[in-house]
Amino acid sequence: MDCRPAFDYGRQHCQWSYADRGFHQVAAQAGDDLTVMLTSDIRIGIEGPSAQARTLLREGDTRFCALSWGHVPPPADYAQARDRELWTAHHWRHRLARGNVPDHRWRSYLTRSALTLKGLAFAPTGAIAAAATTSLPEAPGGERNFDYRFSWIRDATFALWGLFTLGFEWEANDYFAFITDLLDDDPDDLQIVYGIDGSRQLDELELGHLGGYQGARPVRIGNAAYSQRQNDVWGAVLDSLYLHAGSRDWLEDRVWRLARHQVEQALAHWREPDRGIWEVRGEPKHFTSSKLMCWVAADRGARLARIRDDQEAAGRWRRAADEIHADICAHALDERGVFCQHYGTTALDASLLLMPLLGFLPPDDRRIRATVLTIADELCSDGLILRYRVEETDDGFSDRHRGPSMS
Repeated sequence: MDCRPAFDYGRQHCQWSYADRGFHQVAAQAGDDLTVMLTSDIRIGIEGPSAQARTLLREGDTRFCALSWGHVPPPADYAQARDRELWTAHHWRHRLARGNVPDHRWRSYLTRSALTLKGLAFAPTGAIAAAATTSLPEAPGGERNFDYRFSWIRDATFALWGLFTLGFEWEANDYFAFITDLLDDDPDDLQIVYGIDGSRQLDELELGHLGGYQGARPVRIGNAAYSQRQNDVWGAVLDSLYLHAGSRDWLEDRVWRLARHQVEQALAHWREPDRGIWEVRGEPKHFTSSKLMCWVAADRGARLARIRDDQEAAGRWRRAADEIHADICAHALDERGVFCQHYGTTALDASLLLMPLLGFLPPDDRRIRATVLTIADELCSDGLILRYRVEETDDGFSDRHRGPSMS
């Protein structure tokens, strides 16, 4: 066993010390606010930044080691460690049993996805992180290595959709509460991404002393996208509120107040260019996916207004939805009848596969069929769909020869 904790992304060295607990235990401390404990029934030695141990196991022998932090005491022996392992497995199985996962050939994938959503949830706030990692490269040796350990507003729609569909309402309600608290705090300045604790400031830094997967650089912490304008955020919010209302068949006053304000925000800004769903760092464009989500905001708003019997708002927002719909159909189609990434281009974008899923047009519409089939022909690579072709999209990076951006 060789344990070498790296605190603060390797910028802070730890100091090991022995703990007097009646069994083999050492503590690694960095600063005044973080201490981790290494506990084992193997004798532990300290060698500089490393805590090491060695033993010989024969058939039937047992040993344990546990790395712990926080207020929960570590196991004192193998039996306690084994009990906790069994309890953890029971906990996850019990959670899955509370859901309603359909019994078909994709069941294992749905189960794994549900477990992943739970694993990414931050219990104190209910937020769900986009990923547990930072700086995994989108293409080997490329520059697109971002920190995704935050909670994106647009992810709320997909996460809530999945959680409600599979019957995990507890987690869905927690995440919904996190989103509505953000709406209450920032009604006129809604960011597209927040920290899982609700923090707004996500300054992006590059860590020159670290290399990522297969030596990818730069390694980044924080995400500068928090300061971008992305006009799809209002559609994501309204779809989330609509999903929540649909799970209850009623709409409480607080949620209706939040919905009204965010619909008006979408209608005030839908004609403006933005950075789009992929958070490009080039020049703002009139991205089709952003217009689509502004249509979602107006469409879902009109439906919620009907639930509240607010006929004036329902009519006005339905007319606005029809106007956005007509604008997209007039400006986002190329000569082939295919929806493109933004107005004035023929570049394709995987985000447009959302059009039938969000109800913009039916799946058998000739424009949807042409878009889906063209994306399958021109954006498919090794069984995966590319977000876009980097040589056709000004995303603010120079490594266009390094390969496509994967979805």
